[in-house]
Amino acid sequence: MKQFDFDLLVIGGGSGGVRAARMAAQRGVRVALAEAQGLDGLGGTCVNLGCIPKKLYSYAADYAAGFEESRGFGWAGEAPSLDWGRLKSRRATEISRLNGVYANLLRGSGVTLLEGYARLTGPHEVELATLNADGSPGHQGYSAERILIATGGQPYLPHFQGREHVISSDQAFDLDPFPQRLLVVGGGYIACEFASIFNGLGARVTQVYRGEQILRGFDDEIRHFTAAEMRKTGVDLRLAAGVLAITREADGLHVTLEDGNQLVVDVALYATGRVPNVEGLGLAELGIEQGADGRILVDADFRTQLPSVYALGDVTSRVQLTPAALGEAMQLVDHLYGPAAGKPARRMDYELIPTAVFCHPNVATVGLTEAQARERYAEVRVFRSEFRALRHTLSGSQERTLMKLLVDAASDRVVGLHMVGAEAGEIVQGFAVALKAGATKAVFDATLGIHPTAAEEFVTMREPVPARAAA
Repeated sequence: MKQFDFDLLVIGGGSGGVRAARMAAQRGVRVALAEAQGLDGLGGTCVNLGCIPKKLYSYAADYAAGFEESRGFGWAGEAPSLDWGRLKSRRATEISRLNGVYANLLRGSGVTLLEGYARLTGPHEVELATLNADGSPGHQGYSAERILIATGGQPYLPHFQGREHVISSDQAFDLDPFPQRLLVVGGGYIACEFASIFNGLGARVTQVYRGEQILRGFDDEIRHFTAAEMRKTGVDLRLAAGVLAITREADGLHVTLEDGNQLVVDVALYATGRVPNVEGLGLAELGIEQGADGRILVDADFRTQLPSVYALGDVTSRVQLTPAALGEAMQLVDHLYGPAAGKPARRMDYELIPTAVFCHPNVATVGLTEAQARERYAEVRVFRSEFRALRHTLSGSQERTLMKLLVDAASDRVVGLHMVGAEAGEIVQGFAVALKAGATKAVFDATLGIHPTAAEEFVTMREPVPARAAA
C-alpha cells in the first residue's frame, strides 16, 4: 500500500474547509490544510470579507438611526460623529483575533497548517507555491489519500467600459477616505447590505439594479416591502437600471446609466454576484468536471469525477451560505471516516434553510415563498401582519414591520415564514426549528406569545388573507 503524507489534504481555510479538517482530525485522521493567505486567511470570506465584518459595520450603521430616535425617548444633545478610521481599526483587530482562534482550533485538533497556493498535480498529489527564506518563489509537493477542495467563491465583476475604476465588496471595508457619494450596483444580499450600511454611516447612496426588483429568489411581497423600507431610510434605489460606462474625472467617477442619466460618485461598488474560486487549481488537467460558471460538479457525497477528490461549499455553488458549508463538511467527514462516537451519521438537508439579509431593516426567511408554495400545494393559506413596531411609536421613525406565514391547507403545516423588520434574523432562527420539526398552524396558534414583542405576531395571526388578495 502506498504511503501518503496525509490521509486528507484540505485546500482552503474557509468555513467548510476548517470544519472538515477539524472534524476529521478529531477522528484520528492525519490532516493538512493549505490556505493561500496563511493564518490571516483562516475563516475564509465569512470571517475576513463577508458575514462578520458586514455585521459589525451593520451594527455601526444602526447607531446613527438610534441616536436620532433616542430623542423621542427624552434624550437630548448632539449626536456623536463617525470615526471611520477607528471603526476600520476595531474591525481589523477583531478579525485578526478570529483568525487566531481558527488557527488554535486547527492546531489543537492536530491539523498541519500549510501556507501557499495549492494546485492539484495528480489524483493524490498537490503542489504548494510558497516563498523561500530569501523571498524567492518555491514549490513543495504533498501527497494525500483524499483531497478536499473548499476554496470558496470570489466577487464577479462584469466587463464594461470603466471596469478598472470600480471595486468589489472585498475592498469596501477599508476605503480611504470614507465615500461621501457611493454607487452600489446589484440587487442581491451583498448589494442591499452595503447600500444600507454606507447609507446608515452617512454616505449618499445610489443603488442601481437591472432587474425589476431587488432580492431575486425571495418572496415577492417581501422584496417589494423591503425596497420601500430601504428607500425610506434614504437609499436612492433605482430599478431596471444598469451602468453603461464609468470614467474618472477631477470631481469623481462619472457614471452613465443605460437610460441616459448620469451620476457623479466617489466610489462605485459592484456587488453583482460571486463565482467559484477555481483559477489555477489544475482541475481541467485532471478531468474534474465543472459547470458553466466554473463550479465543481459533485455527487451526493461531494465526490468529483476523480474518486480521490472532493469539493464542498461555495466552490460547488449549491447553496452559498456559511452554515450550508459547515453542514456539508460534517456530512463529508461522517461519510469518509464515520460519525463521532454515539452519534448518527449526518446528512445535509437543503430544505428549510433559514437565511437573513442584514440590510436596514433586516430581512429573514425560512421555507417556501408564496409562489413556490402555490406551485407545490393545491391550497395555500396566507397569514400576514404589517405594523409599526412599539419602539417607533415614540422614536418618530416611519419604519414598518412585515410578517408572513404560508400554510399548506391540507396538512395545516407551516411551509414558509418571512419577516422584514428589526432583528428579523434573530427571530426567524427560532421559528426555523419549529418548521424543521413540522409545526402546524394549530401549534403556532396554541403557543403563547411574549408580550410586547414583534415576534409574538407569528403566533397571534388568526385570519388568513382573503383568497382573492393572496395571489
